[in-house]
Order: sequence, then C-alpha cells, then structure tokens
Amino acid sequence: MSHLPAVAGNEGVVERARSLLGDNLVAVVEAVGELTLIVKRQSLYRVLEQLRDAPDLAFDQMLDIAGADWPERAERFDVSYHLLSLRHNRRLRVKVLVNDVDPIPSIVAMFPNAGWLEREVWDCYGVYFEGNPDLRRILTDYGFEGHPFRKDFPLTGHVELHYSEEQARVVYAPVKLKQDFRNFDFLSPWEGQWQLPGDEKAENPEAGK
Repeated sequence: MSHLPAVAGNEGVVERARSLLGDNLVAVVEAVGELTLIVKRQSLYRVLEQLRDAPDLAFDQMLDIAGADWPERAERFDVSYHLLSLRHNRRLRVKVLVNDVDPIPSIVAMFPNAGWLEREVWDCYGVYFEGNPDLRRILTDYGFEGHPFRKDFPLTGHVELHYSEEQARVVYAPVKLKQDFRNFDFLSPWEGQWQLPGDEKAENPEAGK
C-alpha cells in the first residue's frame, strides 16, 4: 500500500471525503474545530471502510460510538462514530440518523471493539445494530424495561427491585412513589414548616441590610 501524504486541514479532509464517498456523504458540519460527516445509514459500513483504507486519511481507530435523542424528528436518533488516525494525528466524527424502527449495519467485523459500544447504544436508546453477534443489554439489568436515555423515558423508570423477606430473593415490582413523611402544602421546595437561618430576612427586608 502506498503511503500518500496526509490531506491538509479540515478543508482538505472535506474535499477528500466528498471525492471518496460521493453520494453517500449527506452533509458536513464543522464546529469548534471539529469535523462531522453525516452519511447515509445504509452505507455506513462502506463509508467507514473507505475512511479507514484511504492512505491519506487512515482513520483506523474506532474510539467511541455515542447516541443522542431528538424525539421531535422523524429520524430521532443521532449515532456518532468517533474515529482517530494515528498515522496523521487527526480525529473525525461520522454520524448517521435513524428512527426507532430501522436498523443500522453493525461494524463489529471491521472494528471488534464496536461490539460493546453498539450494545451500549442499543441498551440506552433502543437503536438496533443489524449483524451484531451479541446485542444484549450491557449497562442496565436483564429485567430492565425500556431504554433510559430516550427523552420520553420516565425519570422514575417502570420497575423497581427490592428484597422480599417472604420469598427470600430480589423481586421486581412496578414503581410506586410513596408519599410518607412528605409535606407538599407549600409552593417552593426551599420553604416548609421549619425555620431556617436567613428566613427572617424574607419577613423583615431591613434585616438583610
């Protein structure tokens, strides 16, 4: 393989990516010196392969895969792939957009460390990676319901676990918000039935001067 000199700067990377990826490149975003290539979801594997194998780019390290949820969009999820070229000391983000039904091609065959990273995005967002040989939950428990990083996921979750003395084991049950020992008869969470230091200033503004 011939070792071509690295392309110069983000402008050079963009120009090279446009010629290399063609119609598979949807958009280019540059912010705070960081470059993001938005590509077609179906072509992700081929795009990453081209970015890895081009000697003047050589993005041959997969650092991370991250998700983001934008529920107001039809393609509500961003899935970002963070790449590093050790040869040229350069970073690049490749992003695809996907809804909560269509799959994304797995890249485990290209980058084996993507196996756990894809599992994390699946666990937290529910994005399905087609071809991942072991797509199981990795951060939440096996009995967990839903995907906790989705913005429509309730903060309390759906189930809770506790130890049952009767059954002598840990059991799951629907979440119950107990109101014992709580007093919600005031508007501000900083006000209540107790007199706290400084409260007298609200009753006597002159005391704080």
